[in-house]
Amino acid sequence: MESPFSFSFVDMEDKVFLQSDDIQRIITAALREDIGDGDHTSNAIIPEHISGSMVCKIKDTGILAGVGFAVEVFRALDSEMICEVLLADGAAVKPGDIAFIVKGKVNALLSAERLALNAMQRMSGIATFTAAAVAELRGTSCILLDTRKTTPMVRLLEKWAVRIGGGQNHRFGLFDMILIKDNHIDFAGGIIPALQAVQTYQEKRGVLLPVEIEARTIEDVLEILAFGTVDRILLDNMEAEMMRECVHLINGKYKTEASGNITLENIRQKAEAGVDYISLGALTHSYKSLDISLKADFNTPV
Repeated sequence: MESPFSFSFVDMEDKVFLQSDDIQRIITAALREDIGDGDHTSNAIIPEHISGSMVCKIKDTGILAGVGFAVEVFRALDSEMICEVLLADGAAVKPGDIAFIVKGKVNALLSAERLALNAMQRMSGIATFTAAAVAELRGTSCILLDTRKTTPMVRLLEKWAVRIGGGQNHRFGLFDMILIKDNHIDFAGGIIPALQAVQTYQEKRGVLLPVEIEARTIEDVLEILAFGTVDRILLDNMEAEMMRECVHLINGKYKTEASGNITLENIRQKAEAGVDYISLGALTHSYKSLDISLKADFNTPV
């Protein structure tokens, strides 16, 4: 079976910054954290040469994510592991579904079990939440984005899960976009000083990154419009009526994004205010993990 990681990870501007090697680094670090100097329980109980199989059972309703990652986790511990994938990433699942059957050395299966499940349960939770938010936006032109509110060191997995759920990725980190937020503005002494500083910085450094700036009021929007030279305006923590007025003032000159205090209950109302994007931190910090299990399988020939 072809590796699921023969891909390039790109953001919504189609900039490539993560390759399959980054996934392997996550797996290596996670297995080192979990196994240390050995899985002594499995090593003590299961003879090294014994082979077997496990079945991945779905016990919840949602969108499946992390299957490709799980496959690579098993292969990292047994390169001859055979994975029969029955439901791929992005599949709508329900209790009783079988995602995959994996066959190989039992010691490797048991040592990989928890990492594979941890990733799948969390990634599926994110994908499920994302799909629900995307469904609320159906019929509008608004695009759903994630944020940097992710778990340290596994941001790639969480942003990948957002993609699987139908959302898009905002900036990956601090390096691929200039996003001027309230604290930057306050420390700089205002919107104009902050924008001037960014303009000078880009000219001196010879870099050309997209620039987004946060606006908290209509007056902020007017000040940004007077200065110009931004790519997107972030309308932060605004009620839908104020947001609609701001979108009218911006009048398509710049892309607009809404963020702050957005829920599944009000996301459509915010989208209907006319913004191009909605960024939702809850996608990666307030989701509910999907219930998934890996069980010994004695019905499948090894």
